[in-house]
Amino acid sequence: MPRCKVQKVIDGATIALEDGTKVRLASVEAPKLGRKGGAAAKRELEKLVLNKTITYLHEGRSYGEIVGTVRAGPKNINREMIKRLKDLPMRSL
Repeated sequence: MPRCKVQKVIDGATIALEDGTKVRLASVEAPKLGRKGGAAAKRELEKLVLNKTITYLHEGRSYGEIVGTVRAGPKNINREMIKRLKDLPMRSL
């Protein structure tokens, strides 16, 4: 699995790595920025991966981005984001 440091969180389901690669978290349906809940979803993903070294399993491509499963150490970030998105209070959505 490729390993790289997360340079930027683009939205609640997409990250940019130091090597220029963009990875979209497979099976994570986060609201886009500018939509209700988009900023909160991005903040949650930042807490999990920003400036951390991750690994990812390349599962496909969509709109020029890799789609895959992301891990930070033993933690499956895709699963964690799905859980956090469900747990966000309605007022932040």
